[in-house]
Amino acid sequence: MRPDRYDVVVVGSGAGGGVVAGELGARGRSVALLETGRHYTAHDFTRFEAQATRRMWWPTRFADTGDGPPIVMVAGRCVGGSTTINTKVALRATGEDLARWDRATGAGTGAADLDPYYERVEGRLGVRERTDWTHSVRTVERGFRALGTALEPVRSYTDYSCTSCGSCYAGCPTNAGKSTLTSYIEPAVGRGEIDLRAETTVTRVVIEGERATGVEYIDASGARGTIDAGVVVVACGALNSPQLLMRSGVSDLGTPSAQHIGHHLGTHTARLVHGLFDEPQDCHMVYPITARCDAFIADADGGFVVEATTIMEPIGLASNLVDERGLPLYGHRLADVMLRYRHWGGLFAMVNDSNTGTVEIAADGQERFTKPILPEDRERLRRAQAFCEEVLRSAGARDTVSTGLITSHVQGSCRMGPDPERAAVGLDGESHDVAGLFVADASLLPWTLSVNPSLTIMALATRVADGVDADENGYLG
Repeated sequence: MRPDRYDVVVVGSGAGGGVVAGELGARGRSVALLETGRHYTAHDFTRFEAQATRRMWWPTRFADTGDGPPIVMVAGRCVGGSTTINTKVALRATGEDLARWDRATGAGTGAADLDPYYERVEGRLGVRERTDWTHSVRTVERGFRALGTALEPVRSYTDYSCTSCGSCYAGCPTNAGKSTLTSYIEPAVGRGEIDLRAETTVTRVVIEGERATGVEYIDASGARGTIDAGVVVVACGALNSPQLLMRSGVSDLGTPSAQHIGHHLGTHTARLVHGLFDEPQDCHMVYPITARCDAFIADADGGFVVEATTIMEPIGLASNLVDERGLPLYGHRLADVMLRYRHWGGLFAMVNDSNTGTVEIAADGQERFTKPILPEDRERLRRAQAFCEEVLRSAGARDTVSTGLITSHVQGSCRMGPDPERAAVGLDGESHDVAGLFVADASLLPWTLSVNPSLTIMALATRVADGVDADENGYLG
């Protein structure tokens, strides 16, 4: 029989929660890890796109931009969260990123503060440089060179047994692609260090007075229960964590910090731009991101990054392609694109966007997301797309087509900072209002990163775990 009292209960098992649970379990803390998604392993991972999407992804969500097509938001819903179905790119925040954090909340976080945590995570995941570029990368490299720019290898948490099969978005069938599932959670479960409860949805954080004392949940059978804990760590991702705090009454406390819950959402807005080549590029049979161009990463230089090469799975591509007006592609034009699927070489362009978004719960109880796009952000999107199209044509593409706006990098909706007037939680992840309540996921980031965020989320989660384990306030007894 499972206990109903733990030192720590962690809600969510992705880049934040999986790390916190694994770290604390290894130090002898009793930990319950609750995940609303199912527990799949490499044995379950197949390239059947429709099945994988239904099993392991959240239903597609949309952020209302106010004056144009919405931003499509995707995320993992399984043990390991998005780290189970992402491309494993492992990049550290830049100096300009950290300066933006400081301007946003006075975070005062520098490279020296995060480097030790980055190093621990990189060691755990076996981060390495990917220089094994495929034909499709070499094809587009010609275009970058023609424009006076260069591609550089990415770093990723994939080991040397990676076969570049292209299955990352459906879960790695060989475990060559690492995740919190394989590197933190399953080792801890195997050693008996944590209690993993998949298909368990937390409905409320229990708060008594000004102290978090546990969570209420619904399990796979529909039964309701309560877990008591000395510390509650909310790590459901930047779209779900603020909702859980809202449903738990934290946003209704009327304090300055409570007003930041669900605000400052950033999306690291992106689009895929594809070029049609005479020779097959087979971007569906590669490790999706092995190269990147960061010549324009600084705001002053354009504020965008381009990664290569990739393409969505067929259903996803057909569903996300748009025409010159930004409207869904259909009819003969869509059919022509899909018939030449193997010949399209894809670039992934991400821009440094402003944290103007919100996470809300409407009067009918349904979630709602907004993300106004500021003029400067729209200009970055325009320039990024134009650059990608020029690269592809310079590389020999005879046609280009792009997706609408999309993201899997939502961030910042419970941002951290030392000042309750400017942030929802402290630099240690603890709520400014509720003792023993911590946040440890992408919500923490005070401003959207210019690089893929998963490594930074895991580094921050490691720091949160260190603080919880140190237990300076005596929460764990």
